[in-house]
This record gives sequence, C-alpha cells and structure tokens, in this order.
Amino acid sequence: MALSRLDPTQRRALRVRHRLKQVAGGRPRLSVHRSAKHIYAQVIDDARGVTLAHASTLEETAEKGADKAAAARVGALIAKRALDKGVKDVVFDRGGYLYHGRVKALADAAREAGLNF
Repeated sequence: MALSRLDPTQRRALRVRHRLKQVAGGRPRLSVHRSAKHIYAQVIDDARGVTLAHASTLEETAEKGADKAAAARVGALIAKRALDKGVKDVVFDRGGYLYHGRVKALADAAREAGLNF
C-alpha cells in the first residue's frame, strides 16, 4: 500500500519499525500494543519469527485495567518472563504510540525489572 494512503498513526508505526531495524543489531524487540481496555507486550525474535515471551492485562496473573498501574504490572511481568528465557537486551518497539502515559509506564517498569533498552 502506498505510504500516502495510510493514516498518520500507521505512518508513524511504519517509521518507528523502520528505525528499529536499523538499530536492533539482532536483539529481540519488546513490542507494545494498547487498546482502550487492555495493554499487551511481546518479546519477539524477528530473525527466527517467534515470540519469546508475552504478557497482558487479560491474564489471570495481571490485574485487569487500562491505567498506568496495570501497564507497570505488565511491564514487570514481561521483563520477568523474558529474563527467564535468557533475554536481557531488547529494542523497545512502541508501535507508533507516543512514548507517554501507559506506554512509558510499561517501559519504565520493564527497565526496573532488569531489561536493557
């Protein structure tokens, strides 16, 4: 699809992903998706095309909600699961979302839990 036909959010997402490919250096990416009710995170190895770890507010272990506290819990959970798989260094893929609010809370919690990005 032509870039001019995409809406601004899709353009920003493609631009972010393109920049990530340039700086990734073979590291897995921590991909974030947020909706009005939930927030989701995945650690993806693009070289092999597999998801190494995932977490969301839909799980029983994470409390439900769409606020910053719920995003922080998901960030800590995804970091714990990634570290259990042996992944310490990742590239943060904010997926076109602005680095603010829930996305920032998830990233800060993942950093505090031990992920490097």
